[in-house]
Amino acid sequence: MVSCLHLSDRLPERGRILKALFTALLVSSLCILPENAWATGLRGIERVSFAARADGNGVVMRIHLNEPVAAFSMPTYREDGSIELVVFRSQLTEDRAFDPPLGPIRSYRVDQLGRDVVIRLEPGIGPVIASAYRDRASHDILVGLTGSPPNIPVLASDGQAAPSDRTLSDQLGQVVNASLPRPTADADARRWTLDTIVIDAGHGGKDTGALAADGTREKDVVLAVARKVGQYLEENLDVNVVYTRSDDRFITLQGRGHLANQAGGKLFVSIHANAAPDRRARGTETYFLGLHKTDAARQVMERENEVIRLETNAAAYSEYDAMTSVMQTLAQSAYMRQSQMLAESIEDQFENRAGRRSRGVKQAGFYVLYGASMPSVLVELGFLSNPSEAAFMRSDDGQAYLASAIFRAIRQYKSEYDQGLHLSNSNR
Repeated sequence: MVSCLHLSDRLPERGRILKALFTALLVSSLCILPENAWATGLRGIERVSFAARADGNGVVMRIHLNEPVAAFSMPTYREDGSIELVVFRSQLTEDRAFDPPLGPIRSYRVDQLGRDVVIRLEPGIGPVIASAYRDRASHDILVGLTGSPPNIPVLASDGQAAPSDRTLSDQLGQVVNASLPRPTADADARRWTLDTIVIDAGHGGKDTGALAADGTREKDVVLAVARKVGQYLEENLDVNVVYTRSDDRFITLQGRGHLANQAGGKLFVSIHANAAPDRRARGTETYFLGLHKTDAARQVMERENEVIRLETNAAAYSEYDAMTSVMQTLAQSAYMRQSQMLAESIEDQFENRAGRRSRGVKQAGFYVLYGASMPSVLVELGFLSNPSEAAFMRSDDGQAYLASAIFRAIRQYKSEYDQGLHLSNSNR
């Protein structure tokens, strides 16, 4: 698969061997087929067509299939500005047809890679928001393509639209205009530079998140820590910091990932606080995208994903079934090792520098991580259900300790990443 290999030669030196082993296992499990594999088990793509949306907001690309496919990836925003989608276990039919592109897409290509079909879209001028979903009336896959972010209203804490606030579209537009690199002679080298870090304060607005016995709200704690992390990054590293929210407002899980992608993010850190029925539960956890391996990880994932009940378009997440979760994780495998390295560094800083109890690095299928096409982690700062930890997270000192731990981990990650990038460039 294209998307699982394109960063392998830019990892820090100590991660290359593990990355190579992981890639070998991945290729052996996904790309090697029996000689007669084309005869059975693969669905055929007959046509790719485009049509204007009924609401006038962009176009819909239709992937015509003669049978339903088990899974396909969500659109992935690549470093070169293209958008990639993988249809797993499928093949191009002999009489396939590719219609001319419309709307915000300048050109596209469709390639058979192993037993998967990879579709690469090249946007025209300006950012493009892409979302994929199944057509209920056929076997086809539909990809919605809009030339600007959807006009999603920013919600006040009571869940009503805040008339005095800008829409998320406005916010995204400003982020994109400020963050997209301008063409220069060294643009190709610069696209690999870790220059934009997205800090995501979980929950917000009508979504309070977890609540402590004393009334401390998760959305307030994580916003305060997120701001401090961003401040430390801006003061000490030469990076652009983008916040998915910088105040108390509600933003969808998909909207957070879209914002990170459109801002050209190279790293995504989502900050949360935990809760459990047992008030004795304590400690930090850091997750990267994958299948949960314990009931505890599943419970954390379900609690964080439950936010979709507050969204007006919760059906957009209906395709995140078990098979899609597996395939999306594999499609994002180019970032998995990097995400794991950052998660390990964060937990090390929590335990050895901030004096917190670390519950370790874990994997789970958080919706907010699916949307971010970059190395990404979700951090649980501690348990608000534990009175002692709630008091620590509520205090200025506690928030400073937690934020500085995350900052130091990002700084270490960036240092190793930059070193690996320098070695890679010097060996060209």
